[in-house]
Amino acid sequence: MPRVPSPAPSPAPATGTGRYAPRAWAPHERPMMPGSPSTPLHPTRLRIAYGVVGFVIAITGGLGNALVTANLLDLQGALGAYASEVAWLPAAYVMTNVSMNILLVKFRQQFGLRLFTEVFLVLYALIALGHLFVNDLGSAIAVRAGHGIAGAALNTLGLYYMLQAFPQRYRIRGLVLGLGIGQLALPLARVFSTELLEFGEWRGLYLFELGLALVALGCVLLLKLPPGDRHKAFEPLDFVTFGLFAPGMALLTAVLAQGRLAWWTETAWLGWALAGSIVLTTAAIAIEHYRARPLLNTRWLATGPMLRLALAIVLIRIVLSEQATGAVGFLQALGLGNAQMRTLFSIVLLGSVAGLVTSALTINPARTWPPVVISLLLMMAGALMDAQASNATRPEQMYASQFLLAFGSTFFLGPVMLAGIGPVIGQPRNLISFVVLFGMTQNLGGLLGSALLGTFQTVREKFHSSVLDEHLTLLDPQVAARVHASAQAYAPTVADPALRDALALRALGTAATREANVLAYNDVFLLIAFIAFCTLVWIIASRAWARLRAVPAPVASPPAPATDAA
Repeated sequence: MPRVPSPAPSPAPATGTGRYAPRAWAPHERPMMPGSPSTPLHPTRLRIAYGVVGFVIAITGGLGNALVTANLLDLQGALGAYASEVAWLPAAYVMTNVSMNILLVKFRQQFGLRLFTEVFLVLYALIALGHLFVNDLGSAIAVRAGHGIAGAALNTLGLYYMLQAFPQRYRIRGLVLGLGIGQLALPLARVFSTELLEFGEWRGLYLFELGLALVALGCVLLLKLPPGDRHKAFEPLDFVTFGLFAPGMALLTAVLAQGRLAWWTETAWLGWALAGSIVLTTAAIAIEHYRARPLLNTRWLATGPMLRLALAIVLIRIVLSEQATGAVGFLQALGLGNAQMRTLFSIVLLGSVAGLVTSALTINPARTWPPVVISLLLMMAGALMDAQASNATRPEQMYASQFLLAFGSTFFLGPVMLAGIGPVIGQPRNLISFVVLFGMTQNLGGLLGSALLGTFQTVREKFHSSVLDEHLTLLDPQVAARVHASAQAYAPTVADPALRDALALRALGTAATREANVLAYNDVFLLIAFIAFCTLVWIIASRAWARLRAVPAPVASPPAPATDAA
């Protein structure tokens, strides 16, 4: 892109001395809070440039991890790893990403946006370059952990650039777009990553990621964000809290990522990791609870509105696991790969874009919960449609349901974020607490959904397999006839009758397992619809109760003064 000169805000001299002296901003330029950029007036050409750069950065921050998540089976073969081992790749990303915002917010506030931007984009490019020299699983996991750190910074940076692209009266639309663009990364990765694998196997993914990181770095160097206010933010006790909170979240992430693969009750280290997570996280919360200037405002986070917001986001993220764990897992169980599902992923991408654009055009700060209700209705409808699947179901039969789920996945995000960030604007000291809350519910909610649904699918598959196996006896004439017909099909290539019968029995067992998986996934889809329904009822009931409590009690009119009849 051509070099666009960075705008200089209207003169805003410092009102004090020193590097942290606040500037005297014009009313329309004032940053929303310390660590965010100012908002000077931009010409249209410059706003378009900010929007393009914001899109590039936001999609860069999400696409690296999405490429890995969408191609775990191929990476498993390339790295020679078991399924439980390759699952550490996306888990390592979440381990570092979920807790980095604790420090990144204060980093921006103390050292400024320019250093924040350049340091983390260069770090991201170096990490992407490191992918090309990864030859074993351990190195790949370390690289993904580093990407989680850089990815947390890029998500915020893309949001700031997108906000600069909109004038003040439409800036809330920029907030919705900046948040939602990252949600497009996974369906986008599933659409085109097959060609990257054909180009250079797993290195093709990493070459693309490196190129995207360099493009984002070049865009940021050409077009810088306007400056903002800075103040001394870090305190020594912040690093103690982070030193306890980050490993606590990492251990919890490991348990959620590996629980259904190593199995919850059969692997001792899962219990020890969960216990360690509880101890470390509790210690961090205890420190913050009694600090004069806490990094995490535990009292504010424990209020009713924040707890309800967190629970709503987690439940919705569990429902959204229908796409990754439900629909994709179901089709993969039937033997389909990414190449056969490309049209389905294109429709999912189209639904995500439609939900994002609709949300940006209809967002209303006074009505943030109706879009969430609509999203849950769409998700519930999509899950109920998928619950009618059979072994003859192919991606074509899931186009409509997956479009509805994709639309809802991006339609709800902006209003939910707006519902939580409103109180933060009036109390900027709670910014870090809200950012951590939102990031944790998004990341851990997705992992919890995959763990819950994956575990439920495994349990139901075993149940259905046991029921089907009870009826697969050669004493049943229909079963005997099917085994005989299958054995005759092997006659042209297998001369031994006993071997033909064994092959026929194995084929029948494979068919029974496939049917058990289909029935188990139908149970998963029904469970998702049930969770969406319960969430919907709870949100509607809680909003109705809040309105009833807000209605002032009628004031009794004073009694009329007595009149003298005389």
